[in-house]
Amino acid sequence: MRTVLLAAALVSLLSAAGCSRSEPTPGAAPTAPSPKKDPATARKMIAEGAAVVDVRTAGEFAEEHLPGAINVPVESIREHLAEVDKLVGGDKAKAVVVYCAAGSRAAKAKGVLEEAGYQRVVNGGGLDDLR
Repeated sequence: MRTVLLAAALVSLLSAAGCSRSEPTPGAAPTAPSPKKDPATARKMIAEGAAVVDVRTAGEFAEEHLPGAINVPVESIREHLAEVDKLVGGDKAKAVVVYCAAGSRAAKAKGVLEEAGYQRVVNGGGLDDLR
């Protein structure tokens, strides 16, 4: 019974972490909608000193990025939470803006940061949204 519950939990977790908009697995619990992007709030927070995290690939970041942003690709954000912690000076109540190319990777990163205890995370959407 425990194995069945663990397998069900793993399937649910993998479904929620998927990158595409595939059809839901029949019988699986619905997942929560992705946090929407909010570029206007993000721009305001950046102007007020929010930490800025670019969750695109290193190559995308090297081509261009917002001034003061650090690069933590979304695929490895869980492994690099210490970098975000350093950026906010250990204060998980400090505002953090995450962005990518269009907003979907930033939505995933926002979820990871909130799970880690960050209290004021905003999905800024894409780089073009924040310029």
